Amino acid sequence: MMYDICIIGAGVVGMNIARYLSRYELKVCVVERQEDVGCGCSKANSGIVHGGYSDEPGSLKAELCVKGNRMYEQLEKELNFGYRKTGSLVVAFRDDELPALQRLAEQGRQNGVKGLAVISGDEARKMEPHLSTDVCAALYCENAGVTSPYELVIALAENAVANGVVLKLNTEATNIMRLDHYFKIFADNGEEISSRYIINAAGIHSDKIARMVGIDEYKITPRRGQYILLDKDQNYLAKSVIFQVPTKLGKGILVTTTYHGNLMLGPNAEEIEDKEDLSTDETTLKFIIDTARRSVPDFNIKKALKSFAGNRPVSNKKDWVIEESKVKGFINLIGIDSPGLTSSPAIALKVADILQAAGISFQPKRNFELLRKPIIIKKADNFSGDINASDPKQHIICRCEQVTETEIIDCLHRGIPINSLEAVARRTRAGMGRCQGNFCGPRVRDVIARQLTISPEDVPGRGEASSTLVQRVNRMNILKL
Repeated sequence: MMYDICIIGAGVVGMNIARYLSRYELKVCVVERQEDVGCGCSKANSGIVHGGYSDEPGSLKAELCVKGNRMYEQLEKELNFGYRKTGSLVVAFRDDELPALQRLAEQGRQNGVKGLAVISGDEARKMEPHLSTDVCAALYCENAGVTSPYELVIALAENAVANGVVLKLNTEATNIMRLDHYFKIFADNGEEISSRYIINAAGIHSDKIARMVGIDEYKITPRRGQYILLDKDQNYLAKSVIFQVPTKLGKGILVTTTYHGNLMLGPNAEEIEDKEDLSTDETTLKFIIDTARRSVPDFNIKKALKSFAGNRPVSNKKDWVIEESKVKGFINLIGIDSPGLTSSPAIALKVADILQAAGISFQPKRNFELLRKPIIIKKADNFSGDINASDPKQHIICRCEQVTETEIIDCLHRGIPINSLEAVARRTRAGMGRCQGNFCGPRVRDVIARQLTISPEDVPGRGEASSTLVQRVNRMNILKL
């Protein structure tokens, strides 16, 4: 089969592009080396929808962050992935940090950000009562928010597949050949994919994909960020996203409540060599805890559930690269680091413009399905579910997150072939609660096995499909920090 467009990479950028292109009469496929969508940078992500004041005016980052931010409310209405507008604060602890707040505010105004104000420490504490008394001033941005990043990618993928996009998981591109008027992509599983255009949205591996067509000017350096996730009973400590004055390496250590209500600390920023290294270490986690306490002192680290890490694709170029390359028909997206999640819906529009300029005809699809129903069913206060109920709608599989059998069955039959505890957790939150799957893991495994008519032993466990280099600090060790 000859595709019009092949997207390499099923992260938040690639799937936003795929979902947008699925509106049109185009043959589109997405090639992804991992066993599920959103398993790279998009999975281990802060989930912050940034306001747009951090990036240099006139840059692609600034332009697309502001545009993307404004698209989230509508995207949430269409796809039901989880988004909440919270506002954000960048806090200063010393008077000599005030000029940095003013610079950020001015950058934001030049970028077109509304609702910015530099406020006093007392005004900030009225918004966030648990903020440190050391905070002397803050930059407030009303347009920031939080989202569930992996659920966003899943929602985009489900909707794209429902609208005809072909998703090829467990398919790693190993070589690309440019032929007359089209490309041939060779994959590690022996598959050969022909496409008129290629979109390189491979994130941390985008430099490697570019080299396959002879473009060797890019180098991606992984910048690892480690995080700590705490129990939901700590979320009273932060209503908004609380940043500190940024450094040259990034936006600094934040304290926020995630979309689903956990308190989260991090990330740090460390440039490493190995793109697959997602390990965490006690020294760095101790640094994150101590730095986060400068903003919000009173969290209880004994309520920590887990640590995790993600790598951001930092390129050797000052700004993002989003363009048709010198190889006609090959479109590069290089170095899409933060605020890539925020910008991703706007990136899709920019790529569509590039494709149109390159010769793609955009004929609207008459039967395009705009909406995607949520998997997670919000439970009323009087929800009468039980772990022994016979009705799947009432049969609770995960006690901590109140996940029912119906939700797990639903997530398994949405057009994306999944079979692991990890994939089900990302879709339903089963196993993401206080007990981290100790109670519900075997129960989820049994539901998956019954639905897919496989043996429970053939259901991969949490983390079994991840990189062998992932070494997360044991929760008991975090509690000692």
